[in-house]
Amino acid sequence: MNTPAALRVLVVDDERPALDELAFLLGRDERVGEVLTSDSAAEALRLLQSEPVSAVFLDIAMPGLTGLELAQVLAQFREPPAVVFVTAHEEHAVDAFELNAVDYVLKPVRDERLREAVRRVVEGGAPVAPQDENIAVELGGVTRFVARSEVTYVEAQGDYARLHTATGSHLVRVPLSLLEEHWRDAGFLRIHRSLLVALAHLEEVRMDTGRCTVVVGGTELAVSRRHTRELRDRLVRRARPGTS
Repeated sequence: MNTPAALRVLVVDDERPALDELAFLLGRDERVGEVLTSDSAAEALRLLQSEPVSAVFLDIAMPGLTGLELAQVLAQFREPPAVVFVTAHEEHAVDAFELNAVDYVLKPVRDERLREAVRRVVEGGAPVAPQDENIAVELGGVTRFVARSEVTYVEAQGDYARLHTATGSHLVRVPLSLLEEHWRDAGFLRIHRSLLVALAHLEEVRMDTGRCTVVVGGTELAVSRRHTRELRDRLVRRARPGTS
């Protein structure tokens, strides 16, 4: 059996104690072969032009170019590294989701939590696989990640969206229109101005005197007249071999 190559990682943090501690912890992980460090996002960007790495462990709140801005630049690389945000700020979890971060680790960093982040890098590669995504949600002050494949439908709530799964629901600071755009190719379809459904979880389509409803995850949802035809077309295409 082939042994995976050791990771080459870059740690970016403008606070030297945090930078040294994170580099030390990563250096103890047997899956990490080399740890590079940088105390600014701008310096990190210059370094990455000549020193490709497997993953970047990145602080968010830094002077000048922020961690989020650096991640946006890294996403444009021909072979972008995996990004793991390491921060004391919980409120940026949704932004991390939009940038396809592999993980989001809160300070102070625990050794076992960092090892979990390394595992995600090793198993997931750079960045989150397009077949699925992880959505950061807040539960009692703890950031957790819900797989997009677990979402049965999404309900608009103003500028927020509520993700429904088989085990509960989660409110995220992302408008429904953005999720519709990003998730269309993953099998999500708008059926109403306030509803987005996962076709993979579709259980029934019901027609009654011209009104259409669907059952998704055990919940019956109304399909607006405007979206009924598109729903039918998508279902026909999915039923034909070689179409989606």
